[in-house]
Amino acid sequence: MAALAAQRAGTRIHELVAVPSKQNGFFPKAFVWRGQRHDVRSVESCRTEVRRGWRGAVERHLFKVRTAGATYELTQDLARDTWHLERMWE
Repeated sequence: MAALAAQRAGTRIHELVAVPSKQNGFFPKAFVWRGQRHDVRSVESCRTEVRRGWRGAVERHLFKVRTAGATYELTQDLARDTWHLERMWE
């Protein structure tokens, strides 16, 4: 049962990535992680998250994307204009 729950949660990564191209100026079309380019075949889901923290509001977009090799969760920190790879499912 624990193995199934871990598989659903994916592997947590939380590393900076580059997103050189977007579709319609919003959806990631490709991203570069550890020097390797990953072309996005589909965006499975997207949502915006707003939280209040001691430093103020934190707003980010979350995208679950599928590539040829795996499924990834990418986040865009809107205040810092940075992208992170949060999780991966193989």
